[in-house]
Amino acid sequence: MWVFGYGSLVWKVGFPYRRKLNGYIMGYVRRFYQSSEDHRGVPGKPGLVVTLLPSSNPKDRVWGVAYEIAKEDEEMVTVQLDHREKDGYNKILVTFCPANNLLTDCENNKSGNLDPFELVIYVGLDTNPWFCGPLSTEEMARRIVNARGKSGSNQEYLYNLANSMRDIAPDEEDEHLFSLEAAVQELECVPQSTDTFSRNSA
Repeated sequence: MWVFGYGSLVWKVGFPYRRKLNGYIMGYVRRFYQSSEDHRGVPGKPGLVVTLLPSSNPKDRVWGVAYEIAKEDEEMVTVQLDHREKDGYNKILVTFCPANNLLTDCENNKSGNLDPFELVIYVGLDTNPWFCGPLSTEEMARRIVNARGKSGSNQEYLYNLANSMRDIAPDEEDEHLFSLEAAVQELECVPQSTDTFSRNSA
């Protein structure tokens, strides 16, 4: 079994896996449109975490990390992820393109070192009760800068995700993600560096 992480699973795994691959899925966009009243906020003061929305452009890409789960760990990891993603997320199958394949290889299902393959992702559909989009960048930034949950501050989540995407796909420009990062930094009145936030933090 393979699972794709595009939010906190990118830097905070929390389960055993055999190997991981950087890469992307196509036809989706990543958005901070999912309320979080547990991990990155509390009831009455929810934070925001990411979900995926189908894109009108089939060539849009969302980068992240795919994890291969050993057969003997599948049941345990599934139970753990179902609980972790319990607030409005559903499992769906999508095609994952490993980073060592060019875009044209994935589109035509031609072989690089690894072919595209199906895997599981957790998505907060726009019909779930925690979906709150679309929101303006300013409104998202105000919510994020003031939110904290049992897994830490909402800013930490945002900054870890932005830094992870710079590492995984340095040539990709995720306008939604990086514009939101800049807006939160402006509200905090801090330098543009986010080095104080560790990718290994809870």
